[in-house]
Amino acid sequence: MRYFDIILVLLLGVVVSHGIARLLQGRVALPLVQIALGALIGLTGTFAVDLEPELFFVLFLPPLLFLDGWRVPTEELSHNAGIVLSLAFGLVFFTVLGLGWLVHVLVPAVPLPVCFALAAVLSPTDVVAAGAMVANVPVPRRMLRILEGEALFNDASGLVCLRLAVAATLMGSFHFWDALAELAWSALGGVFIGAALTWLVSSAKSWVVSRLGEVTSSQIIISLLIPYGAYLVADRAGCSAVLAAVAAGMVMSRLEVRGLVLPITRIRRTTVWETVQFTLNGIIFLLLGEQLPSVLANINASMAEDGHRGFGWLGLYIAAITLALAVLRFVWVTAIVWIRHPGGGPIPSRPDWRLVTAMSVAGVRGAVTLAGAMSIPLTIADGSAFPARDLVIFIAAGVIVASLVLANLTLPGLLRGVALTAEPDETQRALEARIEVAQAALAAVATAETGHPAPESGFVAAAALVTGDYQRRLTQLSSDKDATQPEDRADIAKTVQEERGLRLLALRAERAAVIGMVRQRRISTDLARILLRETDLAETYYVSPAGTP
Repeated sequence: MRYFDIILVLLLGVVVSHGIARLLQGRVALPLVQIALGALIGLTGTFAVDLEPELFFVLFLPPLLFLDGWRVPTEELSHNAGIVLSLAFGLVFFTVLGLGWLVHVLVPAVPLPVCFALAAVLSPTDVVAAGAMVANVPVPRRMLRILEGEALFNDASGLVCLRLAVAATLMGSFHFWDALAELAWSALGGVFIGAALTWLVSSAKSWVVSRLGEVTSSQIIISLLIPYGAYLVADRAGCSAVLAAVAAGMVMSRLEVRGLVLPITRIRRTTVWETVQFTLNGIIFLLLGEQLPSVLANINASMAEDGHRGFGWLGLYIAAITLALAVLRFVWVTAIVWIRHPGGGPIPSRPDWRLVTAMSVAGVRGAVTLAGAMSIPLTIADGSAFPARDLVIFIAAGVIVASLVLANLTLPGLLRGVALTAEPDETQRALEARIEVAQAALAAVATAETGHPAPESGFVAAAALVTGDYQRRLTQLSSDKDATQPEDRADIAKTVQEERGLRLLALRAERAAVIGMVRQRRISTDLARILLRETDLAETYYVSPAGTP
């Protein structure tokens, strides 16, 4: 019953925290509200969760990373691939080296490998926290995509660095080339396993559906199992389970726009995944807050034996490390801007310091950092306690909260009125796509009307009605004015079935046109997803009893 009670309290906390955040009208970011509420729950003393890092990773990371990889626009990610990879890997290594030495200077009593372990758990940003922090802030589209892409991939490099630092602490040695080979195998193997498993499952699912038909509930369950399968298989193979889940989501994004599932399945699956995301995101930050009182108690108990100098000094350590993380990001992002645009290009040679600073403070840390810190083993090879483990966990938790507070206080001011670089006009592209799909629907109706063996008055009237609707839509899209005219349905009272069939035919032609455009890379997967959802909703209406025209 205890675990059942915990689940109920966490679910209630998710709902309550969203209500509090709405009452605060965005002045305090949702993750901070949830952390504070979680801390209050932890202080009650009657609610304690033994957070097992491995279980935490398996339960929460696969679906969230899968969903982020599924929804991230692959076109924009590939366009920003250079910057994203430099942040996800280069900045992580830069941070581990720079921050590791800084921590050793601040706290000389902590062994250098342990300092690097702390730097490793703090180096990756959190995709969940980053998205939540900028939810109510007007962020340049490209900056948002870069932050999302960075957070998708840097968990892998950060966790590899953590394993190496822990191994150096346990064994007392470090081999550079072995570390490099492990990183390459981890990254490439994880991506391959995630992509291959998703493709195999989707292919097998399509084969079964083509012979037995599609069951919506089964398809949704399969989509929920794919990220866990990719994560666990990659983990067993010694590869990056994080990248496997991300790659699985990115492949699913490409498969989704092929229209291989029923419209009702896509609609219900989207609803289920939105609920999963809403719930897991909230539980993560509630658990993070709930752990803070116990982390504080542990550091208080071990402070004397570890030789630390009191909570005041620990607060200074947290502030210094949080500031150092922002400075290291600032230096790295500035260097990228200078290298990519030394002058004479479309972007000025002098970077916008407000935008660079916003990129620096927007790299917030989240629950993965705390779970990574808590995954550090209790003992080393000789059986003695792992040095300064409680200190590492305490500083990691403090930096998470401090980075969120810093972003919450500074991002709105930094991004208010910032000069943005030119971005592609999605509105014009969407308008052109809508015109093309409407023309495809008209062509399908015209073909059906021409090929009808013996056109009856009812069929002709239904075809005229459907054609008229699409022609009015084209007129409205072309002139950007409302050209809708009242419909005269008196003459088609006996053409219900004919009209429904023609509308379904037209909608399927629209869907085929959308799939064709995205396969030819003429529209983005984001736009294709929007257009497909519109056709799915319309088709679901016409195939249901309520859809009687």
